[in-house]
Amino acid sequence: MYSLKPPVKRIIIPENSRLCSSEFIYGVGTSAYQIEGGAESREPNIWDTFCKKPGAIADQTNADISCNHDKLWQQDIELINALNVDAYRFSIAWSKVINADGTLNQKGIGFYHKILDRLNEYGIKSFVTLYHWDLPQNLEDKGGWLNRDMAFYFSDYVQHIANSFKGKVYSYATLNEPYCSAHLGYETGIHAPGLIGKQYGKKAGHHLLLAHGLGMQVLQNTSPESKNGIVVNVTPMYAATNNIEDIKATEIADQEFNHWYIKPLIDGKYPDLLQNMDEQDRPVIHENDLKIISTAIN
Repeated sequence: MYSLKPPVKRIIIPENSRLCSSEFIYGVGTSAYQIEGGAESREPNIWDTFCKKPGAIADQTNADISCNHDKLWQQDIELINALNVDAYRFSIAWSKVINADGTLNQKGIGFYHKILDRLNEYGIKSFVTLYHWDLPQNLEDKGGWLNRDMAFYFSDYVQHIANSFKGKVYSYATLNEPYCSAHLGYETGIHAPGLIGKQYGKKAGHHLLLAHGLGMQVLQNTSPESKNGIVVNVTPMYAATNNIEDIKATEIADQEFNHWYIKPLIDGKYPDLLQNMDEQDRPVIHENDLKIISTAIN
């Protein structure tokens, strides 16, 4: 007799690995719209609207209830604590904590206070993401990330959060993966709000990065004790062959999907791709925009 089941291979971390260091942080993560549910307890956001768009979601589901974290948060944190991890990364639902008129939603902000207090009680570091793709619909109605003013609305929102959570948050991330918000949401249309057009993607991307820079200024002033930054997703690019055309195409793709969101943060400038874009597809960059974006990191 024989078994088709492969033998279990035990993975052992070498004793000298940095993973064994007490400075290495193990954690788990979620995002608000993907787990919270409780749609009745917040303002509508762009994903609520997108899920109702014919053909947008293959199985026509939505996240009105989702994992019901809005009601089951205590059980969920108990599960996290049982994993014996060091950290929990989660996002704040902008539409849950800010009312349509711009005022603070005390019940919504109180929900996150309870989570932060419980995490701190268990000694679990809180990594708070301020924007994980769920823009309030009332702001999308004003133009969303195609509207430069959105960066300043974001700054006001960050100020509310930083003031309210002062001393409770270990680390803030302004944005989660701005490429996804800009390219997938405003250029290819496969994410909310579902806009399609080459002329939209880089414009939305610039306003997102400007929002990051302004948000970092707020955090540096209001929450200097926390570790503050941004989450950028990077996709490695390799040429299919050594053919010069393949190499050039790969360099363009690398600029399009990676360097567009990294170089402004580190170098204070966009990649050469900007100069080769059609005029109507370029973002409008004001005089101090790139300084605001880059000095937030440097």
